[in-house]
Amino acid sequence: MRIGQNPAKFVKQVAKPERITVAVLNYIPFLSGFYVDMLGVLDACLKSLRSTTKIPFDLMVFDNASCKEARDYLLGEYEKNNIQYLLFSDKNLGKGGAWNIILSGAPGEIIAYSDNDCFYYDGWLESSMKLLETYPEVGMVTSRPFRTKPELYSNTIQWAEKTSSVQIEQGDFIPYETFREFDLSLGQSEEEIKTHYDTSTDIRLVYQDVPAIAGASHWQFLTYKNRIAQFLPFHMDRPMGQVKQLDQRMNDAGLLRLMPAEPYVMNMSNTLRAMPGYEANRRESKTSKTVKILDFPLIRKVLLAIYNKIFRWYYDRE
Repeated sequence: MRIGQNPAKFVKQVAKPERITVAVLNYIPFLSGFYVDMLGVLDACLKSLRSTTKIPFDLMVFDNASCKEARDYLLGEYEKNNIQYLLFSDKNLGKGGAWNIILSGAPGEIIAYSDNDCFYYDGWLESSMKLLETYPEVGMVTSRPFRTKPELYSNTIQWAEKTSSVQIEQGDFIPYETFREFDLSLGQSEEEIKTHYDTSTDIRLVYQDVPAIAGASHWQFLTYKNRIAQFLPFHMDRPMGQVKQLDQRMNDAGLLRLMPAEPYVMNMSNTLRAMPGYEANRRESKTSKTVKILDFPLIRKVLLAIYNKIFRWYYDRE
């Protein structure tokens, strides 16, 4: 038997979501080894996002079975109204499983997705939105230029070549320092980076006076929710390593994959070392000599190989 009337019946209106949902996927299983700095990386990601984004948006965070410290941090941000939608999974669904929930459940018309190691700069959303809304049939826009595999944006080039109003050029349009900054974050050596730069080029497009670099990445991107829906669900049987399904499917569907000519986001990876002020703070640290020894290339390579082996023994048994 019901007692009284549900007060919700007397509410005259409900809140509407913003047009843009910024979605961040978080996975921090523990705070040691590879993940020792990741809580700081996550904090830098969310703080830079809030401080540089002037267009109204809702923030959604999907936590993929992280440790208690990470969950407590996210709950604290939610209580401060810094996160509008907070989802927790009690098991690691992998990136594909998380994408299925994020990309189908985000309430906005436009989804701006990133991993938890993305650092945002002023103008990132405005510049990305300009590409998304100017170019036709855009599948995804990544907010910084870097060199991706040409076979994953071949249909972007095909569209440009057959569209008379598009100016298309090939050359070194990404400055080497901008290129190097990003590739260093992927763990590549100086030699590998220089070789990559010398043996590859950029494709620059100009459409309706808006320049773009051909290519994009699943690490961080903007997309229309109804456009990406055609690629769901993703079926991935490993937590990582199969995410290029999205890049390939979008290219195969003929959708454009674009980046702005200037860098508006940065990949922090699993450390804050690339962030401004890190080296100064590091020199003041009592452990700086030890850190320098650990950063010696040969020692670093051997110790990381040992760590990787131990990690797989404990966390990759399937």
